[in-house]
Amino acid sequence: MMCAVIISTTQDIHGRAITDFLGRAHGNSVRARHAGRYIMAGLHNIIGGEIYEYAKLQAKTREMATHRMQAYVKSIRAGAIVAVRYTT
Repeated sequence: MMCAVIISTTQDIHGRAITDFLGRAHGNSVRARHAGRYIMAGLHNIIGGEIYEYAKLQAKTREMATHRMQAYVKSIRAGAIVAVRYTT
């Protein structure tokens, strides 16, 4: 059974000590939607309001990046990732 990786946006994890720094964890992902969705998003942009197609795309891409980051961290046998940041 493989242990879950702890992910934190803070610099530390309450009740745990950071004993070693193994480097930066990474989990990049870039995705695109098809042209029809871009046209609909463009219309939303003109009339205003949330662009749901892009919001769903952003959430899915962040999830994929997180999974990749977890896989990388497991491969180097680290137990946690601290100070996680996402850029969109």
